[in-house]
Amino acid sequence: MTELDIAEVAQRAGVPASTLRFYEEKGLIASTGRRGLRRQYDPGVLERLALIALGRTAGFSLDEIALMFTPEGEPRIDRRMLTDKAEELDRRIRELGALRDSLRHAAACPAPRHLECPTFRRLLDAAASGGVTTPRRRVPPR
Repeated sequence: MTELDIAEVAQRAGVPASTLRFYEEKGLIASTGRRGLRRQYDPGVLERLALIALGRTAGFSLDEIALMFTPEGEPRIDRRMLTDKAEELDRRIRELGALRDSLRHAAACPAPRHLECPTFRRLLDAAASGGVTTPRRRVPPR
């Protein structure tokens, strides 16, 4: 199969070329060379980018994702790491479910003021103690 130009890889993978360059700097992908000023990639980079996207969606950091590949670029996925992430997601789902239920209650609560509602007060107390967390927002590289 023929090599792919950076623009084609970006289009097929659905990421900007700047992300590809960033991933290359981080050692997550490697270009095979250049044609003029444009980087070229082996078609296998698309599968690697799909694995990176899956890892990012699951909440893995780029450093954690980097550990999921051999130095030759072959997948080497640690099953324990996957299990730990699944358990972390389960905890987060429970937290978010409780938060959702509290917000729905507060929206329909018959108390004259939210601060008079015991359920809303528990939500505030949990937020003040760090028990209610917000999801980490991941900013894609530019």
